[in-house]
Amino acid sequence: MGCFECCIKCLGGVPYASLVATILCFSGVALFCGCGHVALTGTMTILENHFSRITADHAMLTDIVQLMQYVIYGIASFFFLYGIILLAEGFYTTSAVKELHSEFKTTVCGRCISGMFVFLTYILGIAWLGVFGFSAVPVFLFYNMWSTCAAMRSPVANLTSIDSICVDVRQYGIIPWNATPGKACGSTLGDICNTNEFYLSYHLYIVACAGAGATVIALIHFLMILSANWAYLKDASHLHSYQDIKLKEERELQDIQSRSKDCLHSYS
Repeated sequence: MGCFECCIKCLGGVPYASLVATILCFSGVALFCGCGHVALTGTMTILENHFSRITADHAMLTDIVQLMQYVIYGIASFFFLYGIILLAEGFYTTSAVKELHSEFKTTVCGRCISGMFVFLTYILGIAWLGVFGFSAVPVFLFYNMWSTCAAMRSPVANLTSIDSICVDVRQYGIIPWNATPGKACGSTLGDICNTNEFYLSYHLYIVACAGAGATVIALIHFLMILSANWAYLKDASHLHSYQDIKLKEERELQDIQSRSKDCLHSYS
């Protein structure tokens, strides 16, 4: 076999579906974790500078944000490892690998591991649906503030006094009701919308939400792949059992025929 034929045969053993799902999963998790981490920091800066200037009023929120950032570190590390494991599982269960290795055999342990990955990926997919919904909440809050600022700047808006237009973040439960000032009105609100922290955090939350959605799609893709691989392993196990039984019967038949010939030779 030449070098070109060998390369083509090796490329045939690549699980492209698992590879695409892994790349999509890595990209989605990286966008969610990276953008979410920076956006949380920018959000705390906005709250501390404009809505809650007393540190004691948002101390609990600061602890929660720090905890969420540590959770983001754990999510990134876990899915980096989990994606590599699923990609390796795809290499070992693809039918092309069976063609490359004629002695490929399935075991009960291998089928149990594939079934465990199916169950775990299903649970993670449901969890990431919740994460995707949760990541849409800050996008909604920032969009409300941005649309309010856009309404104040609109030339068609007939406003007698822009100071009557306010955004009160206390109503969302982010900070307590006794936080001061707790809300921003008029020109102060417009200045907040023009800050780099607001602009950057708003768009980073959008990208983080898109990353969570991409991760959900990747996990659904993985779930389909793992289910197909598990079915393949199950069918391969039944096929190997049938082949073993058939081979055993053929050997027994050959033994019977050989003994019959020996008996005929002895009588003759």
